[in-house]
Amino acid sequence: MSDELKRTYDAVAGDYAAHIFEELKDKPFDRQLLDEVAARAGDGIVCDLGCGPGHVARYLRERGANVIGIDLSPGMVKRARTLVPDVPFRAGDMRALDAEDGAWTAIVAFYSIVHLPAASLAEVFREWRRVLAPGGFAVVSFHIGRETVHRDEWWGHAVSVDFLFFETAAVTAALEAAGFVVERAVERDPYPEVEYPSRRAYIVARA
Repeated sequence: MSDELKRTYDAVAGDYAAHIFEELKDKPFDRQLLDEVAARAGDGIVCDLGCGPGHVARYLRERGANVIGIDLSPGMVKRARTLVPDVPFRAGDMRALDAEDGAWTAIVAFYSIVHLPAASLAEVFREWRRVLAPGGFAVVSFHIGRETVHRDEWWGHAVSVDFLFFETAAVTAALEAAGFVVERAVERDPYPEVEYPSRRAYIVARA
């Protein structure tokens, strides 16, 4: 999965940044949630996990967060470093993070689990919990549903990639199985003409 995903996101990195980088201006709920993350994390490290071109990291940095960004795709990391030069970005795999136990205060993973099989979620979340300090927290968002959306073409690029949707209860259960305490789960309708027309879920969970 990793090699194919890297190739896919490396291929679309430029178009992805062009389409996605400014999208938070049209997503008030997401901005409010990120404001809360920045305030809650204080001086602790916040990792934008699956950071793409760095738009979430940029927003958090502008609100005073001590943020870093990690993405599987070196092409995305290169874009992020160019677009958000005051945030450190590096390539990495969320399933095996290059970080010490308890190193981070928060993880923000906006639509970063959409390529993970449901059966692997608890194991991935256990790795996230490992790198979070006691009392640290994770914020994870995803598309609600049970379907898998396959793409052979993305912004004119030939790709082969699946986007997995999840029921909120299933992700909540996986977080709890990994040792998190789920603080809240919020669902919202999509913003018209801004994003893919799926319902979205956001879960805040404490380590």
